[in-house]
Amino acid sequence: MRIELDADLTLKSLEPKDAEAIFALTDSCRDYLREWLPWVDATRNSDHSRAFIQHCQSQEASNNGFNAGIWFKGEFAGCIGFHPINWANHCASLGYWLGEGFQGHGIMTRACQWLVDYSFNELGLNRIEIRCGDSNFKSRAIPEKLGFTREGQIRDAAWLNDHYIDLIVYGMLKREWRRG
Repeated sequence: MRIELDADLTLKSLEPKDAEAIFALTDSCRDYLREWLPWVDATRNSDHSRAFIQHCQSQEASNNGFNAGIWFKGEFAGCIGFHPINWANHCASLGYWLGEGFQGHGIMTRACQWLVDYSFNELGLNRIEIRCGDSNFKSRAIPEKLGFTREGQIRDAAWLNDHYIDLIVYGMLKREWRRG
């Protein structure tokens, strides 16, 4: 899969050759990313990024969703994708991350918009959920900009490095989606 969202922004399926770029971005903004992502400390070399890519390829091959690399002006900027799709209930949870230097360009909002539209119009899903740390205001701004409904707060829902954090749950139903 390779989707050109505009002249600057491309989403594409992850390949083993992307491991170095993923690791380099992770390593270059490790302190920034680890504030909200529990996997950062365990990503110690490009082999860990390669294992993530293999997991993503397996997920895609089994029709259980996919993860895409986000490329901005030719540079690897982050990832977006599904946690496993719940086909019985036609729903999925969407996750994403973006390197610190790529913030403020609307990259993730555009990527999420495309993926939500694809989920409803191509995959036939009925519900998309996004969960964000309660104090992760940059991440929370994305579902809010896209018109997701804030459905609630799950207390102590995620272990993040050395403490629990609450998660805010946002949901979008196909019948509510007005983007594409």
